[in-house]
Amino acid sequence: MTILCVRFQLPPMYEAALPQLLGLLEEFTPVVEALPPDGALADLRGAERYFGRDAVELASVIRVRALALYGVDCVIGAGPSPMPARMALRDARPGLTRAVPEGAVAEFLAGKPVAALPGVGAATARTLCEYGLDTLGRVAAAPLSTLQRLVGAKTGRELHEKANGVDRGRVVPNGVSRSLAADRPFDRDELDPGRHRRALLSAAEELGTRLRAVDKICRTLTLTVRYADRSATTRSRTLKEPTAHSAALTRTAYDMYEALGLQRARVRSIALRAEGLAPAEQASHQLTFDPVDEKVRRIEEVADRARAKFGPRAVMPGSLAA
Repeated sequence: MTILCVRFQLPPMYEAALPQLLGLLEEFTPVVEALPPDGALADLRGAERYFGRDAVELASVIRVRALALYGVDCVIGAGPSPMPARMALRDARPGLTRAVPEGAVAEFLAGKPVAALPGVGAATARTLCEYGLDTLGRVAAAPLSTLQRLVGAKTGRELHEKANGVDRGRVVPNGVSRSLAADRPFDRDELDPGRHRRALLSAAEELGTRLRAVDKICRTLTLTVRYADRSATTRSRTLKEPTAHSAALTRTAYDMYEALGLQRARVRSIALRAEGLAPAEQASHQLTFDPVDEKVRRIEEVADRARAKFGPRAVMPGSLAA
């Protein structure tokens, strides 16, 4: 076990602390990959030799330091490569590191639902389940040719390898990406899809407003849905054209939410992150000749001026929905 996947339990809208926490990990290894808004991967191969401790022991030290220095607890998964470490994180609890030994990856994966594998979306999972391949153990036992016929040559090969515990991924050192985030926690675990959508609308409008205020556009939108059992689903989508237009961000957020296929999921919070920021002057707007779209953009300009003059509450959330 050489890879740690760490998720810091940051309070909502407190993600500014993430760079400091990444610095804590970098005291043990320079190979740290940020996973905004609250996580990271760390490759401890060199650290294990240097400190004379294994990854699980080092994880305990990291947890204690995070609590002592920043008052932040964390959950940690450990594995021989990034993929099992990420999946082990879902079984981890505060104060206890969930570790998957190198020789036990396939056994650990066997009972997991196919949708739990990173990179497997709702459509792929649905296709596999229709043919009885609903667990990773069954996917691992299926002939490679069968998987390739069902989901394509490249995807089928990657799926077959990962289900058998073969992970070719690696930790890529980076910094916290330049991004903006909007988090919408619920007062209680929320089952109502209508409330989920209203939270998405509010978050998308906030992102659009903040982007336009700093003259930025975003290329990618990331949706994170956190559930009552502390697990989470994250999906990202590259926009058709970089934008700061709230209506476009809202449509993309709705599309990602619908693609999750949630059925009576107990949702604890919903977060949107705008990534790949660039100056607004680089934006290219595809002319649609749609009077409704142009009207919404003009209303946005008026609303932005109202917020700048009278404060953020000058325009009620959801009032600009197209």
